[in-house]
Amino acid sequence: MHELPIVKQLTEELQKVEKELRIDVPKELRKAAAHGDLRENAEYEAAKQRQSFLQARVAHLTARINTLASLKLDNIPKDSVGFGSRIHLEDANTGEEVVFELVTPEEVDARNGKISVSSPIGKALLNKSEGDELSITLPSGVKEYAVKEVYTLHDLFFRKSDK
Repeated sequence: MHELPIVKQLTEELQKVEKELRIDVPKELRKAAAHGDLRENAEYEAAKQRQSFLQARVAHLTARINTLASLKLDNIPKDSVGFGSRIHLEDANTGEEVVFELVTPEEVDARNGKISVSSPIGKALLNKSEGDELSITLPSGVKEYAVKEVYTLHDLFFRKSDK
């Protein structure tokens, strides 16, 4: 069974956070507690806050990994735009090429074309195929594009193609 690359990244982060929570923070707590009165101990309070943050981060990462791991990849389109697709568009007015990739919220990087499926552009692109035309209403105005190429999640990660 295939695993999304983001699941591996989140799992690696989870392991680092759990290590810090299990090993580093308890050491800091013991060291700070050795200084005496815990009511006025800034080091102890900082370590406790870090521990709370890390516990919340572990819960969040675990939930995201479980959600992403439970995605049925066979339900993601193989011939049209869906989660994980890279889409090459041509601006109908300027002829300029724009490339977007539909990613998870953890991977969003608008400057590099990585956008969420739930963003206005992401929603407009869903289920489009090569040759389709679309209009997207953005705060800056209406943009019109033609879909030039679509590489799906299956093409990019699971077929080992050179796309």
